Amino acid sequence: MKSYLTDKTVLITGGAKRIGRQIATSLARHGINAVIHYKSSAQEAQALQNRLHDLGVKSWTIQMDLCSETDLSEFISLVRKRVGKLDFLINNASIFHTADLDKLGFEDLITNISVNSWAPFSLTRSFVNEFDEGKVINLLDTRIAGYDWDHVGYYLSKVLLERITKMMALKYAPEFTVNGIAPGLITPPTGGSQEYLKKRLGRVPLETHGEKTDVAEAVLFLLQSSFITGQIIYVDGGRNLLHELEG
Repeated sequence: MKSYLTDKTVLITGGAKRIGRQIATSLARHGINAVIHYKSSAQEAQALQNRLHDLGVKSWTIQMDLCSETDLSEFISLVRKRVGKLDFLINNASIFHTADLDKLGFEDLITNISVNSWAPFSLTRSFVNEFDEGKVINLLDTRIAGYDWDHVGYYLSKVLLERITKMMALKYAPEFTVNGIAPGLITPPTGGSQEYLKKRLGRVPLETHGEKTDVAEAVLFLLQSSFITGQIIYVDGGRNLLHELEG
């Protein structure tokens, strides 16, 4: 039996790897077609496209540098020309640079904001201008509930995106819903091992780490809902509850 989600189409930025890949795969099992954006992961994007076809949905890959304002401003229009109607936008792409307060430079801060804050805002605004209705989900981080002293540019950019998410939810209602998902201990940083996760289990009330499927299930929940907007769902085992206490 077809559901509300069957034959809908989603654009996932940074969709070729890690959490983005899992989201695309999980949504495909519910009949959702996917546009997979990538910057440099062409091989992974093609492999995912093949996987989605095997799952019985349509898929497309699009390369784009989210730091290029010219490319960014034309991105949603390009997607529309290639695939037609776009129903959902998931702003998943992000960068994660190490820099504390003493070492954070202006250019590094601007780069973090460009990819992690401005790109989701710009794409959402274009999405709203191109289509009559839809749903937007921004991927945040449990760190927004407290501080991240080691990745200050990244942290500030995600806090900014959280405020933008709520502002857009108000601005673009009732035709569009805009929500956020804030993952916690799900995957190690690129190049990291499972040991990274094991060392941090003591910081999680549930004393375990999550899986990429946990994030995908939260995405699915928000896409199925017609009465939720402006909310942030923490997928973090309760980690956000401790941030304020720990400082």
